[in-house]
Amino acid sequence: MADQLPITFQEFVKLPDLGIDPSNISFNTLTLQSDKFICIREKTGEREQVCIVDLDDTSKTFRRPITADSAIMNPENKIIALKAGRNLQVFNLEMKAKVKSCMMTEDVQFWRWISPFDIAMVTEKTVYHWSIEGTDSPTKQFERHANLNGTQIIGYTTNAKKNWMALIGISAPQGRIVGSMQLYNKDRGASQPIEAHAAEFSEIWLEGASQPTQVFAFASRGATSSKLHVVEIDHVDGNPPFQKRSVEMMFPPEAVNDFPVSMQAGPKYELVYMVTKFGFIHLYDLESGTCVFSNRISGDTIFVATKHQNGLLAVNRKGQVLSVCVNEETVVPYILQNTGNVELAFRMASRANLPGADQLYVQRFQQLMNQSQFNEAAKMAANSPRGMLRTEDTINQLKHLQSAPGQLSPILQYFAAILEKGELNRHESIELARPVLASNRKALLEKWLKEDKLECSEELGDIVQQHDATLALSVYLRANVPAKVVVCFAQSGQFDKIVLYCKKVGYTPDWVPLLMQVARADGEKACDFALSLVKEDPPLVTADQVVGVFTSQNLVQQTTRFLLEALKDNKESDAQLQTKLLEMNLLNAPQVADAILGNNMFTHFDRPYIAQLAEKAGLYQRALELYDNLDDIKRVAVHTEVVNGEWLVSYFGNLSVSDSLAVLRQMLDHNMAQNLQIVVQV
Repeated sequence: MADQLPITFQEFVKLPDLGIDPSNISFNTLTLQSDKFICIREKTGEREQVCIVDLDDTSKTFRRPITADSAIMNPENKIIALKAGRNLQVFNLEMKAKVKSCMMTEDVQFWRWISPFDIAMVTEKTVYHWSIEGTDSPTKQFERHANLNGTQIIGYTTNAKKNWMALIGISAPQGRIVGSMQLYNKDRGASQPIEAHAAEFSEIWLEGASQPTQVFAFASRGATSSKLHVVEIDHVDGNPPFQKRSVEMMFPPEAVNDFPVSMQAGPKYELVYMVTKFGFIHLYDLESGTCVFSNRISGDTIFVATKHQNGLLAVNRKGQVLSVCVNEETVVPYILQNTGNVELAFRMASRANLPGADQLYVQRFQQLMNQSQFNEAAKMAANSPRGMLRTEDTINQLKHLQSAPGQLSPILQYFAAILEKGELNRHESIELARPVLASNRKALLEKWLKEDKLECSEELGDIVQQHDATLALSVYLRANVPAKVVVCFAQSGQFDKIVLYCKKVGYTPDWVPLLMQVARADGEKACDFALSLVKEDPPLVTADQVVGVFTSQNLVQQTTRFLLEALKDNKESDAQLQTKLLEMNLLNAPQVADAILGNNMFTHFDRPYIAQLAEKAGLYQRALELYDNLDDIKRVAVHTEVVNGEWLVSYFGNLSVSDSLAVLRQMLDHNMAQNLQIVVQV
């Protein structure tokens, strides 16, 4: 029936299988600061060394010849802290370098890493924190309370802000293991002595809360009763108050001398795992104090434990490294079947997105809708496990309901509940975007996008595009819609980004229709875009294709600008385009054509054809420069009134004597009075 249990339990590794002598597996020689490393001080005869087990890959277990009274591994990195007498040193094992050291004035009775950068140290009278960064010496946190006198310190923990601290020791008066704890609040500088064997700080989300509630859980096995307590610390204004929980802990008759040795919180499930010396595991719901599960996981003494994947990792005296985590498939059905606590099953399924309560959720949702408790139904659907009620059907039911005066409508309650703790799915994002943009609250949409609260899609981008092209581009980029991204880049003139983007995502657009789309919107931007495309190696479009697009939109100026740049190398293969460039300008902008011809930029165009067009356009000098046929020259040369005389005289120097006489005769026959002087000059 192991597959029906609410936990998954496994043996991670057996330390003796890694060559570790069982005599070195004890509270005094083995330390477990996190689920990354186990550190064991080994002694064989006169030889002392430290063995470090890498729990991510036990084949990478290594040893170093180190002599120390205590060794603790950093919770994340290959950094080790060593204690020899009052001398404390921290080394980076990968860099083989000392990180920091200090000499204490008192003996350190207990120490542990409380973060990747901080070590807590407990002396006979004082608790210190020591940062391995910078040059500061250990900083005193508080004086030990008298209730810890004569105890063996076995634990120390802090909350995330490090303004609450709990120090735990045990003693054995009359043969009973008594737990003593000092709870210290840094803000008030006050301590509270409590009888407890294990403690843990965590947080839970209460119904209607805008922020998580910080809680402190501690467990004690007293002479007459054993209890788990959960209390709130650092109450947040506006949050609902948390009622203190005190629940009886059950120990089997055969475990008379058993007691809690460690508590580890699993924030995802809002559970606390308590492991006892005799190898029992207890799972409690932090909000209600309900015992979810209790069973034995080890027949040997467990002496150390730490957090592991929202669960717990523990080591027993045999050297078994054991892990306990919630079984997400079975925990909710187990609660329903074994505790009958429907509310707890609901909360567990909702808070951690777990299966097992789906049918109950559907029934309760419909019940709330039938009772016209629409806002409660909306919140319930929003928080349903795995989003099972977050469907188009639910949205359609809610969005047509009216709200009470002064209250959010049910559909907005629904969206607000989701946004408070998570992200909207595709359909929800679209449904919310429409009214938000319609009410001109675009800034809200921008905020949610930056916070990754919306699931971007092409449809959402299309809706946003009607209001803000830049914001739409952001949506298309997140939704990975390359065709729309490229269009947005082009329309905003960010042509340098288009090709880079396409290469990055492996997208090949149909460039010609895209260029046409831009040309219809903005000719100048289209020209810049076209130039960027033909300059790629190899070109992404041909100059012919660009001219075809531009001329279809009658973009004469843009075609001219494009061709002047694209044809500047004056290649013979571009003869047809040179002709096209001159043709369109002779027909539409003769002065531009005159300037182009005057600069002698091109030499491969159809000279007779362009000469004819130049003649028709009244550009007689350009026509004469291009004509080779004598009849054509005779016909054009007579227009001396619009041709520069000095140029014309020099022009005849390029003709043969016989051709010159023939042209001069034609000029006199056409208009002797007008042309006699220039003929004489020639």
